[in-house]
Amino acid sequence: MNTGLTSDEAVALLKTYNRELFHLQHALVVEGVMRWYAEQLGYGGDADFWGITGLLHDIDFELYPTRHCIEAPALLRQGGASEQLIHAVCSHGYQLTVDVKPEHEMEKVLYATDELTGMVGATVLMLPSKDIKDLQLKSLQKKFKDRKFAAGCSRDVILFGAEMLHWELDKLQQDTIFAMQACDSAVRLELADWTKAQ
Repeated sequence: MNTGLTSDEAVALLKTYNRELFHLQHALVVEGVMRWYAEQLGYGGDADFWGITGLLHDIDFELYPTRHCIEAPALLRQGGASEQLIHAVCSHGYQLTVDVKPEHEMEKVLYATDELTGMVGATVLMLPSKDIKDLQLKSLQKKFKDRKFAAGCSRDVILFGAEMLHWELDKLQQDTIFAMQACDSAVRLELADWTKAQ
């Protein structure tokens, strides 16, 4: 699997179109989650592709929120991204803004976990410690059932993603918690470095 970009080029491309700390943090979280899943699912040799896809998946969202995944191909091509990477990025907008269907297992994982990482993050903020290391599956499940909580995180997208992967919802939720716990320290360090550099 070929991205057409080095990791440094991908970071530079992300920062070209994204300035808000929230969006940069989300990009790093999804990158970390995708790398974790690549290793867990036996795609360790393609972990860079999985990670860079996660890093750049929302490249157009900050500038073009109403045309998400529609403007992304042009931005990615300008940065030298491969068509394979462009397809992977755009597939997480399937039936939302574009008709690019997730085909590879990696694309289905991105589709399923993107919204879920937001819900996990919102649930963590409700913990006394505000530390993802303390998050239990039952807390996330409780918040998932409350449609008023983190209403911007689509339960329907998460459920459809789990269905595409043929996974039980609780497996997807637990594994994504594990993935976010595993990458949390690295995300914090990288985000701090980026903030200092601005």
